[in-house]
Amino acid sequence: MEKHLNNQSHTHLTKDKIYFISDVHLGSKAFDNNKERELLFVDWLSEISQDAKQLFIMGDLFDYWFEYKSVIPRGYCRTLGKLAELSDNGLEIHFFTGNHDLWAKGFFEEEIGIKVHHKEEIWELGGKKFYLAHGDGLDPFDKGYKLLKIAFTSRFLQWCYSILHPNFANWIAHGWSSKRRRKHKVSTPDFKGEDKEGLFVFAKSVLINTHIDYFIFGHRHLLLDLPLEKKSRFILLGDWLSYFSYGVFDGTEFSLKQIKLRKE
Repeated sequence: MEKHLNNQSHTHLTKDKIYFISDVHLGSKAFDNNKERELLFVDWLSEISQDAKQLFIMGDLFDYWFEYKSVIPRGYCRTLGKLAELSDNGLEIHFFTGNHDLWAKGFFEEEIGIKVHHKEEIWELGGKKFYLAHGDGLDPFDKGYKLLKIAFTSRFLQWCYSILHPNFANWIAHGWSSKRRRKHKVSTPDFKGEDKEGLFVFAKSVLINTHIDYFIFGHRHLLLDLPLEKKSRFILLGDWLSYFSYGVFDGTEFSLKQIKLRKE
């Protein structure tokens, strides 16, 4: 995989765009291109910094992230360094945790200056209402995961896990993640239909009482922009395993885009 970013001149560009990205899954043991994907992601961060006002990372930036008091997981130094650089330079960055990195605590805020969000939120951006969430736990049909998330967010169980040696804890987490991905064989699922796609059904239920212009979700590893009632739109951001995609709002319109890749 070879990176191929738009290298146009950015002289005098106004920083007024808002970017959204999800499901990069850095460090996934199920893939052998982690270094290449991270380098591409870091270059993308540099590229958007030329005109970005805000960046929303909508979960699962990492395939696994667990914070210890004195240990930083290995393998993401370029990403963490670039995010810190952009934050120091004034880029407003928000991180909505996903099911693979929901154990983010104080590191991102204290060390990098990123605001971490653990629950779905409604934001007004450019006069439009955005419903922002990774998407895990919102599917009304996924009862099993709702129970699993209760366990994942239990402070007692997190403490029990934290006393494991990091090498052993990482081995367990990455092994489980890789096994699940191999079990499903493909990283890109199919859209189940408007009546069976859980996040789509959830979005329609929100619209009953609250007007939302854009529902922005990750989690499903699908790249979709579908209309809802009341001129609302349902957005799935794709991923950086198959689509290498992201969303951008220019203050007027929201659009989905993909990084152009070419094989070496």
